[in-house]
Amino acid sequence: MEGSFSAEGGCACRQVRYRLTARPLYVHCCHCRWCQREAGAAFALNAMIEMDCVEMLGVDTVCIDTPSESGRGQKIHRCPNCQVALWSHYGGVGPAIAFIRVGTLDDPDQIPPDIHIYTESKQPWLELKHDIPAVKGFYKRSEYWPEESVERLRLAKEAFAAK
Repeated sequence: MEGSFSAEGGCACRQVRYRLTARPLYVHCCHCRWCQREAGAAFALNAMIEMDCVEMLGVDTVCIDTPSESGRGQKIHRCPNCQVALWSHYGGVGPAIAFIRVGTLDDPDQIPPDIHIYTESKQPWLELKHDIPAVKGFYKRSEYWPEESVERLRLAKEAFAAK
C-alpha cells in the first residue's frame, strides 16, 4: 500500500470531512440505471478503498440502509446535516470496503476511473473516448485489477471477518 498518497473530501456543508490514506483499490464509473437514478446523473463514480484507509476528520456520518438492484442492499453514509452521500458499503464486500463518491473529494481529478461498467445502459449521448476499459455489464476482477489491489481486498475482508 502506498503510504505517500493522501486525498481529502467531505460534504457540502463541510461538517463531515475525511481523508484517504492510500490509493483506492479500483475506481468504477458505473452507468447502470440504478446508479443513474441514485446519483441523479449519467453515472456514478466510486473509488473502492479499505475502511481502515478512511480517516474521519469531522463529524461522523449517518448510515442509511437502502435497496440496491442486486437485492443485497447498500448502506449509504451521509452527512447528518446536509445529507450528501459520501460513500456506500455494498452487500457483496460488506463494511470492510467503502465505495467513496469521488465527487466528494476536494480534488476529484486525482482519482480517475479505472473502468466503465454497465455501459450497455449508459446514456446514449455520452461518448467514451478515453483509454479506459469499458464493459457492457460487470467484469471478472482477475482480468482487470492489479494484483496488489486483489491482495489488499482479500486482507481487508479477512480482517473484517476476524472482528
